[in-house]
Amino acid sequence: MSPEQDLLEKWRLLSPDKQQQVLEFVEFLHLKTVDPQLLTRAAKSQLGERLRSLRAKIVASGEALLNQEEIEKEIASRRGGLQEASNEDNFY
Repeated sequence: MSPEQDLLEKWRLLSPDKQQQVLEFVEFLHLKTVDPQLLTRAAKSQLGERLRSLRAKIVASGEALLNQEEIEKEIASRRGGLQEASNEDNFY
């Protein structure tokens, strides 16, 4: 039996969900071989779509979006860059 026939025979025994996973993996291998940069562009596109979807949900909920200054403060606080005034007083 050829590798192609063996693959097809085993694929037919899989559930539809697993068959889809196999197809996605084969597509990934194909893209990786044909155009490696296409994978990067596709991943970036998927991330962009996800971010746009999240933004739309936030807007639809009525919650205000952060402005540039608020974004910078949020990033700094998550990186430990902002300290409470009372914490700074404890150092002196």
